Amino acid sequence: MRNYFKTISILLAFVGSTLAVIWPECAVASDYQPPINHKLGIGTTFGRWPDGLVSPETNYAEVVAAINETMRAYHYDPAELDTPDYRRIEAAVTALAEVTTSDEAFIEGFRDIWKNGPFSHVAISTAQQPADALADYLDTMRIGGGGAVLTWQGDIAVLTVNTMMGLDTIEEINAAYAQIADRETDALIIDLRENGGGAFAIRPLVSHLLTKPVDAGGFISQRWNAEHHRGPNLAELAAVDPWEGWSIKAFWTDVQYDALTRVRFSPAEPVFEGPVYVLTSKRTASAAELATDVLKSSNRAVVIGENTAGQMLSQKIYDLPGGFHLSLPIADYYSAVNGRIEGVGVKPNIETDAANALDVALRQ
Repeated sequence: MRNYFKTISILLAFVGSTLAVIWPECAVASDYQPPINHKLGIGTTFGRWPDGLVSPETNYAEVVAAINETMRAYHYDPAELDTPDYRRIEAAVTALAEVTTSDEAFIEGFRDIWKNGPFSHVAISTAQQPADALADYLDTMRIGGGGAVLTWQGDIAVLTVNTMMGLDTIEEINAAYAQIADRETDALIIDLRENGGGAFAIRPLVSHLLTKPVDAGGFISQRWNAEHHRGPNLAELAAVDPWEGWSIKAFWTDVQYDALTRVRFSPAEPVFEGPVYVLTSKRTASAAELATDVLKSSNRAVVIGENTAGQMLSQKIYDLPGGFHLSLPIADYYSAVNGRIEGVGVKPNIETDAANALDVALRQ
């Protein structure tokens, strides 16, 4: 179950995300695998692709050319594609195309190359349906339960959130807060140690802990980076109306069209006002990092564990020739308090090995 939620987590990145999208093998934000069964989540698992995937007629050089063209057309900052690190990746993928004999080998090789890529949220998968059709599915997707699980240590609630994806995960989070409100609860521990990200289950997770609206930060697109060579400041963020779509389909459209997309969380009933602790690991990624950051920076939670993954971008999927999908980052995220999270992560208030984080939280 733990590995399943990794898979299901990061593709969406913020949608996640940050964030990333359909056949995510999202360990922590960059590796995605084709699905195995029909459960889905944010890195999701849909139907099973045929074994073998041998496609002797696939023109891999054409696929690589389309990858490069698509990346340069839609990446949030094309200047990042003119660096030595990215050119190294391009050369490696071109070389892979020259020796690949099957789709499976191409997908595996691409993933291995991007494990050391200069930014996160890049993946290739086999296409089951056109990319444009995916957003509607993802907005109504259910992962089959277990996205969020509430347990108790005496009067301390422990809410383990394995993914930020799925309507049923949102329902489980809302139900958990209702149960917390119905009994004497001394503190809440939110366990994000195995959460690789997802989409909008982050909204109820954060909102039930707030007594007033909180600006989390903003996503910047290619339009922003065409005019600026920096992240947004607080005045620029405040000048933009908060984004209210809370839909993957709307988010993908708006975050590319708008130069700056402001993320704000508003309170939701019932509100838990007691002590909150968030557990993190190096596998906490994407939308789970956004949640960690906003709860820490608003002084609403104490973060315990390891520095998070630093994979906080928003990705979108595009069609490629040969029956492939390319996931690439279309927006970068800047915390209102802590700045860029990609490549940096969120530092815990109390640093300890992830395996010890729960014990440390219980002693607070």
